[in-house]
Amino acid sequence: MELFGVAVTLLALFAGFGVLIGLLFGFFGMGGSFLVTPALMVMGYDTNVAVASGLAFVFATSVIATLKHRDLGQVDYKLGVLMIAGTTAGIEVGKIGLHWLQEMGLADTVVSIIYVGLLGGIGVFITYTATRGDSGGGISHDEADGEIDGDDIPDIAKTIQSYRIPPMMSLRGGISVSLWMILAVAFATGLLSGFLGVGGGFIRMPALFYLVGVPVPVAVGTDLFEIVFSGGIGSFLYAMDGAVDLSIVVPLLAGSALGARLGAAATSLVDEDEIKVYFGVMLLLGAIAVAIRKVGEFADVPVLQTVSLVIILGAAALVSGAVVVSSVRALRTESATATSTAD
Repeated sequence: MELFGVAVTLLALFAGFGVLIGLLFGFFGMGGSFLVTPALMVMGYDTNVAVASGLAFVFATSVIATLKHRDLGQVDYKLGVLMIAGTTAGIEVGKIGLHWLQEMGLADTVVSIIYVGLLGGIGVFITYTATRGDSGGGISHDEADGEIDGDDIPDIAKTIQSYRIPPMMSLRGGISVSLWMILAVAFATGLLSGFLGVGGGFIRMPALFYLVGVPVPVAVGTDLFEIVFSGGIGSFLYAMDGAVDLSIVVPLLAGSALGARLGAAATSLVDEDEIKVYFGVMLLLGAIAVAIRKVGEFADVPVLQTVSLVIILGAAALVSGAVVVSSVRALRTESATATSTAD
């Protein structure tokens, strides 16, 4: 059975996949292209179509998730605009470095090593600090509107905030950071994004928390706000070339519309350290998957490409399930507390 020329089973598959990715997208502020694009390529779609459709999906999903985070008061527009400016400049410089390596024939090897190392390194660091409960582990959403306790700010962010180079910018939570420090962090994250050829959500979100010092939920919401612009421009350019396949994007969006709002809502329910542990685990498994895929390409073992995809999808399903369980547990705790108080 077909609907609009596409098998109903395939549409249902895309819709279910959309719910999964949307939930992760709204919860972490990471682009879903790292899941969508390889999945579409394994399914037999051309690389150009897979990349373009994945980017268009990410753009639309980021709009949905950003609106939900805005409703929760978790988007710092001033910080977002500054990050966009610095990131854009960094991406351009990163691209120059990438083209230089391509001319030398070293791009694929160097980028793969750096990508796996960075992905795994950030994952280990975040997971380690969250499980240890070190400083910077507990800026909650409820504290985001008021003054944040200095003990809740990561040590690196404290150092960056200590450089009082005017003009100073006031951010959510009573945080004051030099404009030049914000632009420097944005430029550095953009440089890595442009060099690695990725959206950079897995770099920007932790950078906003660990380097700038904003609360984790606000870091997620602000990162999504940035993706609205970067994803919008990219998907528009691909759409002009006719590479976006709406039979893929529409059912994905139908599912992610629900998943993104659920994921965004979960950031105000789930404990801060749990968010970081889940995020770190996702990055670690992602690093393993990318490493396996690269080994498969180098050794010409096609089955490793499938293994890589299975690890990525399995990690997404596992972490999504953990987020849902944690959210339900938090809601039950709140309900029980309210009931006992009423009694």
